[in-house]
Amino acid sequence: MKKLVIATRGSKLALWQAEHVKSCIEGRHPGVSVELLVLKTRGDIILDVPLAKVGGKGLFVKEIEEALLDGRADLAVHSMKDVPMELPEGLVLGIIPEREEPSDTFLSVHHDSLATLPHGATVGTSSLRRQSQLLALRPDLNVVSLRGNVDTRLRKLSEGQFDAIIMATAGMKRLGLSAPKSEVLGPPAFLPAVGQGALGIEFRGDRADLHELLAFMEHTPTRIRVEAERGFLAGLQGGCQVPIAGHAVMTGNDTFALEGLVADLTGARVIRHTMNGTSAPDGAQARKIGLDLAAQLVADGAGEILAEVYGSGAATN
Repeated sequence: MKKLVIATRGSKLALWQAEHVKSCIEGRHPGVSVELLVLKTRGDIILDVPLAKVGGKGLFVKEIEEALLDGRADLAVHSMKDVPMELPEGLVLGIIPEREEPSDTFLSVHHDSLATLPHGATVGTSSLRRQSQLLALRPDLNVVSLRGNVDTRLRKLSEGQFDAIIMATAGMKRLGLSAPKSEVLGPPAFLPAVGQGALGIEFRGDRADLHELLAFMEHTPTRIRVEAERGFLAGLQGGCQVPIAGHAVMTGNDTFALEGLVADLTGARVIRHTMNGTSAPDGAQARKIGLDLAAQLVADGAGEILAEVYGSGAATN
């Protein structure tokens, strides 16, 4: 019996993701047993500071990647929106499985939708991207930082600390969670984070055995979409904690449309463009289109907006 070790964070969602991949592997390869190595990352430990101010790329992956490099684990399962643009030397995003719904969801106890929130309502989110888009749609709202795991956020909502909160649809669906009132916030009105809803399986680049063993989970359309979005984020030199959104959709077998957005913290200035492209299954051309789209937004003023965000201290590179 061959044994594999998956490194994972200990949150409910991270454990769901790791258990999902474990069951897929064991279901496909009966001769393989999979164990989980649960690790705490810096992002799990620092919970009293808004994510954007904690800073540092790889907030939720650094300790996990160290376990891959030193041999304690064979592979890691990540939420793609948490994975930095540049991986440590020797590691690859070998497999990207089929994506879950990438949208966000509005959750409330008493209010049916974002539009029906009363003037000045308090909305919780851990994301500057969500904050900017919320304020672009509803500048009267009081948007407040909300950290903690999924259960903590829902508890704070039910206790009345917030009139509404915004969370990723994928996480809610994967954990089977809900609130009394909800509304999906998706494109084109509300763009998701780069890679949102997608998982990435990371392992050492010299592990050809893992690439072969896990190849059945690779989903080419998701790979192309995610690589396009990550190229866009890389072109802006942004991390997942800045007001940048990117969303790619397949328009044919190998063609796609990528929409990118950069906004200031108040939502008063929003720059967005769409670019079409074609890509081979490895996503390399898609990433190039993402870089080109980023350059277009920078030419239209996105660089100045991001410089202001970093200068304000609201986000850290």
